[in-house]
Amino acid sequence: MRYFLASARPILEDLAGTLAFYFLYLATGSAQLAAAIGLAIGVLQVAVHVLRRQPVPVLLLMGVALTAALGTMTFFTHDARFMLLKPSIIYAAIGTTMLPRGWVTRYVPEIARELLPQSTFDRVGWGWAALTLGTALLNIVLVATLAPKRAALCFAIWAIASKLALFGGQYTVLRLRAGRAYRSRIAQAPAP
Repeated sequence: MRYFLASARPILEDLAGTLAFYFLYLATGSAQLAAAIGLAIGVLQVAVHVLRRQPVPVLLLMGVALTAALGTMTFFTHDARFMLLKPSIIYAAIGTTMLPRGWVTRYVPEIARELLPQSTFDRVGWGWAALTLGTALLNIVLVATLAPKRAALCFAIWAIASKLALFGGQYTVLRLRAGRAYRSRIAQAPAP
């Protein structure tokens, strides 16, 4: 469980402001309030990194900038579609950065990196890239074809469920493969 939580934490941190926007928008119906609180969460996250003298992740900075720009458009037009398109921009950018080999190893415990070949992590990374780019496209279709609240609900369900399913599947497969590799390594070790 410790490895699972350590792997999930960066993902949840990256999505905090966007998830807050969706849940608040669905709960209150106010795109302005949801955008303001989503932006506040993002600014708070940046402040925490700065105060701790940690590098601020580029993804976090991009999310805050997009929330500020699209949130302003949402605020003045009273049209939630601007904020609802934010995830598509972020997902397209993230999906593109997930295409090179090796990116996923940051999220994998050291023991798994020792036991499994890099090609395993490359395939996992490409699976995430495909899901992320597909989610960006799906969101555009939802925003273009559904009422804003319905689009937000559909996207929120898909975004959470698809990532949990892929993460859970990835975690289970990697854990099983690492366990087999570990047992094989122990079996091949010379007897004392």
